[in-house]
Amino acid sequence: MTTRRPLIAGNWKMFKTSAEAVEAALRLAGHIASEKETDVMITPPFTALEAVAKAVSGTRLLLGAQNVHWENQGAYTGEISPLMLAAIGCRHVIIGHSERRLYFGETDETVQKKIGAAVDAGLFPVMCVGETGEERKSGKTFSTLDKQILNGLKGFVSDRAETLVIAYEPVWAIGTGETATPEQAQGVHAHLRGLIEKTFGKKIAGSIRILYGGSVKPANIKNLMDMPDIDGALVGGASLDPDIFAEIACYQSR
Repeated sequence: MTTRRPLIAGNWKMFKTSAEAVEAALRLAGHIASEKETDVMITPPFTALEAVAKAVSGTRLLLGAQNVHWENQGAYTGEISPLMLAAIGCRHVIIGHSERRLYFGETDETVQKKIGAAVDAGLFPVMCVGETGEERKSGKTFSTLDKQILNGLKGFVSDRAETLVIAYEPVWAIGTGETATPEQAQGVHAHLRGLIEKTFGKKIAGSIRILYGGSVKPANIKNLMDMPDIDGALVGGASLDPDIFAEIACYQSR
């Protein structure tokens, strides 16, 4: 079991109007009010961020965004800057999610630029990495992850590494109902922690939180969290229902 403070994060993707997001966030905040051992974070769509930030102010619920641009301002139609996110109360931002890589041209290079910009703005980046089913079958899981980590964190200053969260999301498990076994996930997380140790040193490797993402549910969260290198979860579909997500977030008291 991890000795680091767990983080359970919900990625709401392209779901919920502003009003729906506020209602769900308030219900969730009520459910986790007495949960002192775990950090809980949600990432509503951009259109709901400011309203949710105001609604959950003063609660234990943390707020994040699903993406960010690497410039603070400029002629980038449709983009959102890190300063804009920080100004409305965001603390975290997801960077490099597999859906951004698959559908919207995200690369290791743009991930690297976004992480630097996020940290400069005082945000905590949640860097997503993961292999496809084909890469897994061909034995390329570790080489794929190594490339994503090393390229995405190129030039990253070690004294900033404590702001970083890594989320391992096997692409083959996202939205499929298929989940890596706790032992499979632990093997990958241990590998990632070893890579971080080689890159940033033992102290950073021991403190950085590595989340698991991929069909996380109330039924499997406890077994996943029993693994020594799994420090939380990045939850997709199951985070949309505040009652179900609260079961995941409050796994320690169940």
